[in-house]
Amino acid sequence: MKQTAVEWQHIELSKFLYGKSEFTDAHDILIEAKAMEKKQIVEAWVRGDNSDCLSEQDSSDFAEHYYNETFNING
Repeated sequence: MKQTAVEWQHIELSKFLYGKSEFTDAHDILIEAKAMEKKQIVEAWVRGDNSDCLSEQDSSDFAEHYYNETFNING
């Protein structure tokens, strides 16, 4: 099973606390986890789109728009 962004973040923060992470700043771990989460949400929407009215590119564009409208608090 694929690792979720939350699982990855938990593991990386644990490594960070013990000095075993490749990251030198905990904030960088958060930024990476958020990027992973966005990718996972968009991919899930595209895979779950069973309508035949959208091409794969249209579906990806719509998923990106959905993510930005729903989760992007910066704009």
